[in-house]
Formats: sequence, C-alpha cells, structure tokens
Amino acid sequence: MLSEIGRVIDQVSRDKGIDKRILIATLKEALQSAARKKLGPKADIDVRHNEDTGEIEVFQYKEVVETIVSPDLEIDLAEGQRLDPECEVGDSLGVKMDATTFGRIAAQSAKQIIIQKMKDAERDAIYKNFIDRKGEIVNGIVLRSERGDLIVNLGSTEGVLSVKEQVPRELYKRGDRVRAYIADVILEGKGPQVILSRTHPNFLMNLFKAEVPEISEGIVSIMATSREPGVRAKIAVASSDSDVDAVGACVGMRGSRVQNVVHELRGEKIDIVPWHADSAKFVCNALAPAQISRVIIDEENHAMEVIVPDEFLSVAIGKKGQNVRLASKLTGWHLDVKSETRFSRAMQDGYNSLLALPDVNVNLADALYEKGFYSLEELSKASAEDLASIRGLDDEKAARLIEAARIAGERLDEAREEAAGEEGGAEPENGDSSEEAGETPSDGTETSPADGPADDESAGENGPEQENEAP
Repeated sequence: MLSEIGRVIDQVSRDKGIDKRILIATLKEALQSAARKKLGPKADIDVRHNEDTGEIEVFQYKEVVETIVSPDLEIDLAEGQRLDPECEVGDSLGVKMDATTFGRIAAQSAKQIIIQKMKDAERDAIYKNFIDRKGEIVNGIVLRSERGDLIVNLGSTEGVLSVKEQVPRELYKRGDRVRAYIADVILEGKGPQVILSRTHPNFLMNLFKAEVPEISEGIVSIMATSREPGVRAKIAVASSDSDVDAVGACVGMRGSRVQNVVHELRGEKIDIVPWHADSAKFVCNALAPAQISRVIIDEENHAMEVIVPDEFLSVAIGKKGQNVRLASKLTGWHLDVKSETRFSRAMQDGYNSLLALPDVNVNLADALYEKGFYSLEELSKASAEDLASIRGLDDEKAARLIEAARIAGERLDEAREEAAGEEGGAEPENGDSSEEAGETPSDGTETSPADGPADDESAGENGPEQENEAP
C-alpha cells in the first residue's frame, strides 16, 4: 500500500498546488496516530519517509529486557539478538510495522487526519496565492446570488462581490462572466474569502493600466481618481516624457482606449484631465470645460473659492453638483464655486460693511481692501500687527477698529438670527446657504444648490452636464 505513496504525493501536489513536504508531514502524522490507536498512547512510534523508494515506513521501538512485563513496549534479549546480534539489555530496537495491521478504526482515523490536513494545506495555498494578487483584476463566473451578494467562481476558490461593491443598475445572473478588482483577502475558519469590487477607484486605474501601454511602462502616471460608480468618473494623468501627451495616450486613437474602459464600466462617463503641480491650475483643469475667472486659495482650511462667469456656473457645478463634487475629490481641495455676479455683490457688501464702521472713510476702506480685509468678519479676526503697515493707523486706533468690527459683526449675526426666527425657521433661499455648491456638510456628503436657472442666485442643478469623455 505504501509503496505507491510517492506517486500519490506527486499527483496530489500537482493537482492541489500543495507543497510535497506538507503532504509527507501530514501522512507521517496520520500514520503515527493510527499506530498509537492500535498499540496505545505509550508506544514509541517513529515514522520516516524513504526518499529513495518513496515509501513512508513505520517503526515501533521496544526496549530489550531479560523478562518481558509489557509485550507492547519490551522485547526479550533472545528476540532482540535475533534482530540485532550486537544488542544488549537496555537497548532500544526499532521494528518495522505492517501498516495494514492497524485495523479499520485506526485507518479511518488516519484518513480523517489526512483529509483535514489536506484541506488546511489547500486553504493556506489558496490564501498565499490570492494575497499576492491583492490589487489585481480577475475574471470569474457568477455561481449564485446570496441576498444580493454575488458568489463568483475564480477557479481555485470563490470570491464575494457584495451589494455595496457592485455598480448600481448592473445586473448579473448565474453563468455570467464578471470582471472585478481584488480589494481584500481574508483568512477565515472556513477558508480564505476573496473580497471583490467593481466600485473601487483602483478598479478604474487598473483598467486603464491594461488598456494604455504607456501607463504600464511608467511613462504616463495616474495621479488621482474619483468616481461615482455607474455615473461618472474623473482621472488625472501626467507624463514623464515631454513628447508623450498623457491625456491623448489614455484616450487612444479615435477614443478607442477610453471607450474600452467605458464599455467595461457599462457606460460610465470618464473625464481625463491633465494633472498639474500647481493646485489652482489643477483645480481649473478638473472643472473643465467651465472657464475659471479667478481662484482664491485658503491654505489654512485647504479650500478654494472658484469664481466663474455666470454662463459657466451650471457647467462648473454639473448636474446635482456632480462635476464640482468629483473635482473636489480628485484634487483633494474643498471647492466653493460662485458666479462673478454673486462674488462681486459679496465683495461690494463687504466693502460697504467696512465703510459703515466708525472713523472709516473711503481711503481707509480702500487701504483695508488692499491688505486683504474684505469684510467685517475678516477684519474682526485681524491683529494690531496686521494693520501696522496701514498709514494713519497706530496700535491703539487699530485695536479700536478691530473691536468695532467684532461688535458690528456680532450685531449683524444677532439680526440675522432674529430674522430667521421671525420666518419660522425657514431655510435660506438658494444662493444664500452657507453650504455653497460643492461644499461638504457635516455628514460628509456634498451638495449643490436647488433646481433653477444658472443665475447669480442658484447653481443650475438642471444645467447641462459635461459629457465629453476625452477633454
């Protein structure tokens, strides 16, 4: 029986992808357990693998004694000298055993150990195989659906494509082929679980890597991505070679490369934008095709106020704020998009609020404006040192001016609160909300102004959507 064990080990090792040494160790443990089942737990058993013959040999060691007390553990001197003429009392002699004599119960126990160990070894082999492939794209076949989660056959194991990792409105049935990104590999008691995703941003990146040779070669780099799965995505690219256009390489001849990615994503629109080291220019690229008049950067809050011509407001924001929301995720900056009309009105209101302060004339208001103090709020947060360079303002007068701005600002806030209370807590009109188009409220979602035309009071939620996939 054991003479063919070498051939069996080789075959199982090839079929299951399990190391031969693990299989041999498993068989040795199983045979040792079977021998102890037959001979008792005190039996001295040794199992060896003969590499020359491929056999696994079982030896029972017995002590040489003059008078046998325990036949399973001892052998008399006469019998010992028959096996080994040079043996003496006290020596330990190994006797090769016939594995077929272990009995049915012992053999069944050995079989169970072998099966369990092989399952464990196969599970570990699958885990090691897929943990190294984490971050890759794999192809599989849908086996079944469990409460919306898809169980996908990946060959040697099964993957799970959960509902939240599926693109909305994508439907799969049993036998359909599916392409997904390996987001994670978890080793559980029942075996490795491969977590798949079609919504992960890296799924989009890997699709482009597969379609664009310049990305695989390292000439073109994907600097950032942002997605609203199934609807729209933005991808920022840069080239390390001045002769290679990063955007053109990703678009391909007549848009063939980007269209292959769009087809895999079931029609998800993709904007490819050039990355720029200058954050303001990068934001302008991300908001294309909208024209940008000016960008005001707030480094402290990592935010930008983007001013656009009135006719481009709805284009910059996009349908339901989608364009500015994706641009914000792509660039990593908090973006507040305003029309020129509204920005000019806000600047004028701020200037008038400065003029309303005691002892502030037009010349002083202009000087404050030039120093970057455009409103009461900004002036109230200043220090005397910030105003020291303005002609005609000493430290005492600057302190009085700052205090007056603070008091006027508090009164203005109180008046607004009273007005809001009189209106029964009604929400502010479109365009006057503190959560401007593209701003992120406390719950982490991003909003856009309500439906309406793209004028100075609204963001044009129903405005035209940017649909060019290759800007």
